[in-house]
Amino acid sequence: MPASLRQLRGRIKSVQATKKITRAMELIAASRIIKAQQRAQAAAPYARELTRAVSAVATYSNVDHPLTSEPENPTRAAVLVVTSDRGLAGSYSSSVLREAERLRELLREDGKETLLYVTGRKGVGYYRFRNRPIVASWTGFSDAPTYQAARDIGQRLIAAFTADDDADERVDEVHVVYTRFRTMLVQEPATVRLLPLEVVEGEEKPAADEILPLYDFEPSAEEVLDALLPKYVESRLFFSLQQASASELAARQRAMKSATDNAEELVKKYTRVANQARQAGITQEISEIVGGVNAFADANAGRE
Repeated sequence: MPASLRQLRGRIKSVQATKKITRAMELIAASRIIKAQQRAQAAAPYARELTRAVSAVATYSNVDHPLTSEPENPTRAAVLVVTSDRGLAGSYSSSVLREAERLRELLREDGKETLLYVTGRKGVGYYRFRNRPIVASWTGFSDAPTYQAARDIGQRLIAAFTADDDADERVDEVHVVYTRFRTMLVQEPATVRLLPLEVVEGEEKPAADEILPLYDFEPSAEEVLDALLPKYVESRLFFSLQQASASELAARQRAMKSATDNAEELVKKYTRVANQARQAGITQEISEIVGGVNAFADANAGRE
């Protein structure tokens, strides 16, 4: 049954109100993306110099550190899944969760038990709904992560990696599943093995006339590694959280733009249908008036 003109006008007002909300959320996400990129750029020099320092210690010393030692028979792996706290971001969280499930399946095929660590309310809700145990979770900072949050996560994961063999949370590997920000239109889920550490040095070769520095570790290389490696883990986690934050905001901007465009199409559709209904009503009223006039004229002619 066709909707009345009053109902169509009510739908138009409702869609227009929704359009205002989605448009505002689109603009907010767009402004926050710029801030997220600025935060990532501001943290880049620290991460770069810290990587150089760790690479120097690893290159010029022969120290076997617990965070860099490969276990002989790994049997348990921790998987940190980075999701969002809020929805309305398209397939952002679902893509990360699918990548996490794929990683868990690969680890299971290798005979490794997986322990879940989750950031973001979407990931926590996903696993709790399916009654899957979560060792630890962190929420409330997905769109604007802080270094303190990365430090808390890093300390928990390092404690699990360096725990005694008989500890409940003891793991032999730590993997991070997050969304890597490529461009405003391209964000892709990625998996990184965080522990044991694999320090990747730069591929650029020094110039012919460049003098390489000589390193002297004080008080010792072991103590330098004890201080640097946890900070290196925290730095990589902070980078992953920042990448995920920018990806979430970009996905939310695209989703809200799509919702705004759909709202505009609905307004046009309902406006067109309302105009047709109004014109049909006017035509019907005119027909009724003409019909009444003709009936009145016929009645008067019959009396004469």
